[in-house]
Amino acid sequence: MTDRKDELAANLAKVEERIAAACAAAGRAREEVTLIVVTKTYPASDVRVLSELGVRHVAENRDQDAAPKAVECSDLPLIWHFVGQLQTNKVRSVVGYADLVQSVDRSKLVTALSKEAVRAGREVGCLIQVALDAGEGGRGERGGVAPGGIGELADRVAAAEGLRLDGLMTVAPLTGEYAGRELAAFERMMDLSTDLRRAHPAATMVSAGMSADLEQAVAAGATHVRVGTAVLGVRPRLR
Repeated sequence: MTDRKDELAANLAKVEERIAAACAAAGRAREEVTLIVVTKTYPASDVRVLSELGVRHVAENRDQDAAPKAVECSDLPLIWHFVGQLQTNKVRSVVGYADLVQSVDRSKLVTALSKEAVRAGREVGCLIQVALDAGEGGRGERGGVAPGGIGELADRVAAAEGLRLDGLMTVAPLTGEYAGRELAAFERMMDLSTDLRRAHPAATMVSAGMSADLEQAVAAGATHVRVGTAVLGVRPRLR
């Protein structure tokens, strides 16, 4: 375990250097950017080590993996983010451990999350997942609502009992006008965030950027970056 702790500590230090350098280059304070470590496919033992190393935000994308891991790590002072496409039949389980759901992209999901949050007596933070590769009214390849659908969905979340509208999330698109233009994509997200905050001033969170493009996200103004591979290593292929 010591070898793994040393490995994770070294990787975290490198990611921290990257975030700090990106903040300095953008004229931002380091405290303006929160690191979320994406622990999907990795064991609870790694989550425990990360907690020992000072990580407070972790993210998962598959409930069948996340639920038992969250139970095993329930004694740790962690904030759990759910970042995967979420089916309504998994909502009850996810609401049991997730402090934030970053992948809210349709009204049916808002209704289900609200119902289960009320039942569980919890307040769940929600981010609207934005698909910059979606046509108007459509959804993206990896989930998400088109920019034109943000306002209506945000209003639904804000009005839903048990839910809190925290902001927006996106993944740099692989197709469409922003393919290969990560900085431009994230700058577009910041414009959408500005629009959202006119109606919902408290929805200040912008989750964007991963291991390969966190610098561009920080440069654009993202408040949270989601880093997995750069901290935990290259994932084994899922069978």
